[in-house]
Amino acid sequence: MNAKIPEWFKPAVTGGIVGAAVIAIVGFSAGWVVTSGSAQQMAEQKGEKAVIAALTPICVAQFKGQAQDVRTTQLAALKGESSWARGDYVEKQGWATMPGGKAPEDEVADACATELMKLAAK
Repeated sequence: MNAKIPEWFKPAVTGGIVGAAVIAIVGFSAGWVVTSGSAQQMAEQKGEKAVIAALTPICVAQFKGQAQDVRTTQLAALKGESSWARGDYVEKQGWATMPGGKAPEDEVADACATELMKLAAK
């Protein structure tokens, strides 16, 4: 028994395979489908951003905990720094060192400097 394959079968299978490949390529490149590795990386990045967002107000509060004249002087000095060096200035002042911490947090210092510059603009 020799079953004859219909003439339309080969193009249909080829089209199905090509279509599946195109859908997979578009899905992965557009971000509709993610691998577990990229999902883990995205989760870590979101977690880091959340921690920075939670710690930045503490840094600002440590700045605000100083006397008004000291704040004015230090805010003027911060404004005098270049934008890329402001985080370093915040670290040197100790505002980005969290209570109970031993070292300043770089990302928190940068975010804190941005928030302090918003205060300076007011």
